[in-house]
Amino acid sequence: MLVLITYDVNTETAAGKTRLRKVAKQCVNYGTRVQNSVFECIVDNAQCVMLKAVLKDLIDVNVDSLRFYYLGNKHDTKVEHFGVEKGVNVEKPLIF
Repeated sequence: MLVLITYDVNTETAAGKTRLRKVAKQCVNYGTRVQNSVFECIVDNAQCVMLKAVLKDLIDVNVDSLRFYYLGNKHDTKVEHFGVEKGVNVEKPLIF
Protein backbone atom coordinates (compact mmCIF):
# COMPACT_ATOMS: atom_id res chain seq x y z
CA MET A 1 0.00 0.00 0.00
CA LEU A 2 1.06 3.58 -0.57
CA VAL A 3 1.42 5.64 2.59
CA LEU A 4 2.18 9.35 2.46
CA ILE A 5 4.13 10.44 5.54
CA THR A 6 4.49 14.10 6.45
CA TYR A 7 6.23 15.58 9.44
CA ASP A 8 7.13 18.89 11.01
CA VAL A 9 9.90 18.71 13.58
CA ASN A 10 10.72 21.75 15.67
CA THR A 11 14.40 22.54 15.04
CA GLU A 12 14.86 25.45 17.44
CA THR A 13 17.08 23.28 19.64
CA ALA A 14 19.96 20.92 18.95
CA ALA A 15 17.76 18.03 20.10
CA GLY A 16 15.14 19.05 17.53
CA LYS A 17 17.71 19.07 14.73
CA THR A 18 18.80 15.58 15.79
CA ARG A 19 15.18 14.38 15.81
CA LEU A 20 14.65 15.82 12.33
CA ARG A 21 17.65 13.92 10.92
CA LYS A 22 16.54 10.69 12.58
CA VAL A 23 12.96 10.97 11.30
CA ALA A 24 14.16 11.72 7.76
CA LYS A 25 16.63 8.82 7.86
CA GLN A 26 13.90 6.37 8.89
CA CYS A 27 11.59 7.62 6.15
CA VAL A 28 14.35 7.27 3.52
CA ASN A 29 14.70 3.62 4.56
CA TYR A 30 11.08 2.98 3.59
CA GLY A 31 10.26 5.35 0.76
CA THR A 32 11.01 8.24 -1.53
CA ARG A 33 11.24 11.89 -0.53
CA VAL A 34 8.84 13.87 -2.71
CA GLN A 35 9.19 17.16 -0.82
CA ASN A 36 11.31 18.28 2.12
CA SER A 37 9.22 16.64 4.83
CA VAL A 38 7.00 14.43 2.69
CA PHE A 39 7.67 10.80 1.79
CA GLU A 40 5.82 8.29 -0.37
CA CYS A 41 6.31 4.81 1.03
CA ILE A 42 5.20 1.50 -0.47
CA VAL A 43 4.88 -0.78 2.57
CA ASP A 44 2.92 -3.77 3.73
CA ASN A 45 0.88 -3.68 6.94
CA ALA A 46 3.69 -5.04 9.13
CA GLN A 47 6.21 -2.53 7.77
CA CYS A 48 3.72 0.30 8.25
CA VAL A 49 3.12 -0.64 11.89
CA MET A 50 6.86 -0.86 12.51
CA LEU A 51 7.64 2.44 10.79
CA LYS A 52 4.85 4.23 12.65
CA ALA A 53 6.13 2.93 15.99
CA VAL A 54 9.70 3.99 15.23
CA LEU A 55 8.68 7.47 14.11
CA LYS A 56 6.34 8.00 17.07
CA ASP A 57 9.23 7.13 19.40
CA LEU A 58 11.52 9.65 17.67
CA ILE A 59 9.32 12.75 17.76
CA ASP A 60 8.46 14.99 20.68
CA VAL A 61 4.64 15.08 20.64
CA ASN A 62 4.68 18.41 22.48
CA VAL A 63 6.40 20.31 19.64
CA ASP A 64 6.52 18.02 16.58
CA SER A 65 3.87 16.74 14.19
CA LEU A 66 3.63 13.46 12.26
CA ARG A 67 0.89 12.47 9.76
CA PHE A 68 0.17 9.28 7.85
CA TYR A 69 -2.12 9.26 4.81
CA TYR A 70 -3.12 5.75 3.72
CA LEU A 71 -3.68 5.76 -0.04
CA GLY A 72 -3.93 1.99 -0.40
CA ASN A 73 -2.93 -0.32 -3.23
CA LYS A 74 -4.90 1.45 -5.97
CA HIS A 75 -3.15 4.76 -5.46
CA ASP A 76 -2.61 5.48 -9.18
CA THR A 77 -6.03 7.13 -9.37
CA LYS A 78 -5.52 9.06 -6.12
CA VAL A 79 -2.28 10.91 -6.87
CA GLU A 80 -1.83 13.70 -9.41
CA HIS A 81 1.46 15.43 -10.02
CA PHE A 82 2.15 18.70 -11.87
CA GLY A 83 5.49 20.35 -12.49
CA VAL A 84 9.00 19.03 -12.28
CA GLU A 85 9.16 15.49 -10.98
CA LYS A 86 12.24 15.26 -8.80
CA GLY A 87 11.44 11.92 -7.21
CA VAL A 88 11.43 8.43 -8.63
CA ASN A 89 8.52 6.10 -9.10
CA VAL A 90 8.60 3.99 -5.96
CA GLU A 91 7.15 0.98 -7.77
CA LYS A 92 9.55 0.86 -10.73
CA PRO A 93 12.98 -0.79 -10.57
CA LEU A 94 15.93 1.48 -9.89
CA ILE A 95 18.48 0.82 -12.63
CA PHE A 96 21.32 3.27 -13.19
